[in-house]
Amino acid sequence: MKKENLTPWLLLSPCLLIMGSTVFYPAVRTFLFSMQRYRLTESYDIHFIGLDNYRSILSSSEFWTALSNSVFVLFFVLLIAFPVSMLTGLLLNRKSPLNSVLTAAAIIPWALPPLVNGILWRFIFYPGYGLANRILLGLGLISAPFPWTENRFSALLLAALVVAWRVIPFGSILVLSSLQAIPTELYEAARVDGSSRFQEYWAISFPLLLPTFPILFLQISMAGINVFDELLALSGDRYELSTLLVYHYRMSFRFLDLGLGSAISYLILLSSGLLGYFYIKRIGKERSR
Repeated sequence: MKKENLTPWLLLSPCLLIMGSTVFYPAVRTFLFSMQRYRLTESYDIHFIGLDNYRSILSSSEFWTALSNSVFVLFFVLLIAFPVSMLTGLLLNRKSPLNSVLTAAAIIPWALPPLVNGILWRFIFYPGYGLANRILLGLGLISAPFPWTENRFSALLLAALVVAWRVIPFGSILVLSSLQAIPTELYEAARVDGSSRFQEYWAISFPLLLPTFPILFLQISMAGINVFDELLALSGDRYELSTLLVYHYRMSFRFLDLGLGSAISYLILLSSGLLGYFYIKRIGKERSR
C-alpha cells in the first residue's frame, strides 16, 4: 500500500481507537450479555440462553407498559416541542436590541442537566402546595391541591412537558440558524413585489426550512425516547410510570439482571436506530438531488 494511502488511516487511528474501545466493543459485549443468563446475584450460573431474554421481555406486561408510556411521552414531546421551537426560532429571528439577551436566556433550559430540570419542575407541580397549586388555589380554580404526579396521565404529561422545555432551546437555535442562512435578497425582492409578512414566510422561509425539519424531528424524538432523569425526579421509580429507560435501569441496576437489561438496551437501540436510519436516508435523497 502506498504511503499516501496510509496517511489518512494513521491520522484517523486515534479516533478509531477511541470509538472502538468506547462504542463498538461495549456494543458487542452488551449483545453477548443479552444472549446469556447473566445475574450478578447468581454469578455462578452464567450460561448462553440464546433469544430467551428477548422472548421474556416481549411477553412481559411491564415491557408493554413501559413501551406505551414511552410512546405517550414521545407523542406529547413532539406535539409541544416542534411547533414551539419553530415559533421561538421565528421570534428570535426578528431584529431587536434584546435579541442576544433573549437568545442566551432561551439556551438556559438546554444547558441545565436533565435531573436539575426535573427537580425544578417538581417544586412547581408538587402534589401538596407547590407553586402551580398555590396559583390555582389563589385564583379559585380548584378547591384542593391537585395531585399532579400521583396520576399516571398527568405525571407522564408533566414528564413530556419537562423534556420539551429542555429540548426547545436546541430546536429554536436550529431553526434560527436556518432562517439566518436564507439570503436577505429574497425577502427584499418579495417586498418589492408587495408581499405580506405571511406571504414571505409561506413562499420563502417555509420551503427553505424544510431540510431542517428532519433534523429537528430526530433531535426531539431522541429526547422523547430517552426520558429518564426528568421522570425519576418528578415521580420516582414507579411501575406504572416506567418508560423503556426506567425499565432498563430497574432490571439492570436494581435487580442486577445484566442479561435481561442488555436485551432491553438493544430493543431501545433498535427503536432509536430506526429514527436515525430514516433520517440518514432522507439526507441521502436530498444530496442526490
